[in-house]
Amino acid sequence: MSDCTHDCSTCGSDCASRQQPQDVIGKELTNQHNKIKKVIGVVSGKGGVGKSMVASLLAVAMRRKGFSVGIIDADITGPSIPKAFGIKEKATGDENFLMPPLSKTGIPVMSVNLLLEDETDPVVWRGPVLAGVVKQFWKDVVYGDIDYMFVDMPPGTGDVPLTVYQSLPIDGIIIVTSPQELVSMIVGKAIKMAKLMNVPVIGLIENFSYAVCPDCGKHIEVFGKSHLEDTAKLFRLPMLAKLPIDPKLASLVDSGKVEEADVGDALKAAIDLLVQIGK
Repeated sequence: MSDCTHDCSTCGSDCASRQQPQDVIGKELTNQHNKIKKVIGVVSGKGGVGKSMVASLLAVAMRRKGFSVGIIDADITGPSIPKAFGIKEKATGDENFLMPPLSKTGIPVMSVNLLLEDETDPVVWRGPVLAGVVKQFWKDVVYGDIDYMFVDMPPGTGDVPLTVYQSLPIDGIIIVTSPQELVSMIVGKAIKMAKLMNVPVIGLIENFSYAVCPDCGKHIEVFGKSHLEDTAKLFRLPMLAKLPIDPKLASLVDSGKVEEADVGDALKAAIDLLVQIGK
């Protein structure tokens, strides 16, 4: 209609815009078996900063708070979420839908490694195929009722992150970084891409921020002085956490026992913000 105000609450017309909720116009709809309330992307400007570990810890922490949680491993060429949760069984399904395996605490996880015959088989696909797989993970997988769906995105600003931003109803992203100055510059690219795609940035988490001396308890900045404060101030974003180098946590993740990790207060600010977003 030419006089449409795009406010469906004051309009009785049965138009196409009314048939599709405003918050998913231009986005891919998930299937009828799913009710997903909030979609949170976990991203990084480059690889090797512990993004997948942070995504796993956030999911574990929210599950412990009593929320229903799911994880989409959108890092198609470098999937690591199933290993962190110790998931060995494959996804199952029929000609219509896929059923993801559940973690020990009931978190449905979907990853390309759950479709491969051998988890070490390389995924040698071009960008459009990778992007198509992410769409299928959203549309064709039965997750059920989910309060928070975490999407572990591949690093950088390529085809797959672009597909996630354009196709999934992302409510916000958390950017994971590390202390090096070069990474701060790359984080700026990730922030600007999100803003270009009109995706809110919830805040920044710095991983590998320091190591704790086992003898004296002193914090040692292994990778140099943190630039998180400067980056957060430059882009006017909250700092959500500074996570230490923790060999015990790394061992749990490597052995598929991330759900046994002691998250403690390290991610409290991030969890509190996520809870507010979900209200």
